[in-house]
Amino acid sequence: MLSRLTRSRALAVCALPVVGLLATAVFAPLPFSLAQPGMTADVLGSHQGTPVISVSGAPVRTTTGQLRMTTIEATGPDADVSLGDVVDGWFATDRAVMPRAAVYPEGGDVKEIERYNEKQMRQSQDAATTAALALLGLDPADVRVTLRLADVGGPSAGLLFALGVVDKLDGDGSGGDLTGGRTIAGTGTITPGGEVGAVGGVPLKTQAARRDGATVFLVPEAECSEARAELPDGLRLIPVTTLKGTVDALRALATGRGEVPAC
Repeated sequence: MLSRLTRSRALAVCALPVVGLLATAVFAPLPFSLAQPGMTADVLGSHQGTPVISVSGAPVRTTTGQLRMTTIEATGPDADVSLGDVVDGWFATDRAVMPRAAVYPEGGDVKEIERYNEKQMRQSQDAATTAALALLGLDPADVRVTLRLADVGGPSAGLLFALGVVDKLDGDGSGGDLTGGRTIAGTGTITPGGEVGAVGGVPLKTQAARRDGATVFLVPEAECSEARAELPDGLRLIPVTTLKGTVDALRALATGRGEVPAC
């Protein structure tokens, strides 16, 4: 025979499954990664004691200023991210919550993902070299470019690699530096034909750039509004779509002649 529950006891009994579900939601791993501003590296200089850009077969300029590629640091592909972590990251200005699939390719273990990112970096370096030499009218058979950047994967440094090669070989085209002596940072993929592509994580990369002294940030044009939304003070945005357009904009900025695009 069933006894009748009092109202308070009934509410308590009903609440138990709800509390259990909430606890499961709070502590269960979710398909997200938490990201924050990562390291930056000057492609015109050295990283971990090794020159980032080495050139043989053509005269190389001594440069001033910096061209800093930017990164984000994200929780690993096998890290557990809970609802509490997501809520904390959602309201933080120096962190971001990103779908894990937007940070890491799906379907692989950690080693496979590392190999995938290394492959993307190599392809990005090859594309950057091809695009830069083509812009300068140089024959890849005569000019050998080697790019090295340890412990960084993915394709998002492609634009900065290409600009570094251009600055090393040609500067602003008139004997000066492409940077105009500034610390310039940026991000963007690049194709062998010199097309610049979007990358993601731009607000975090602008924070990393400003933290490390940049006053100008090169952003893929499609990500202008995202970059503007949380732009650090003292950082100027220049939207870019092609390597040639980027070089033209930097030459205009360095010489004070010509139009410099703005977001």
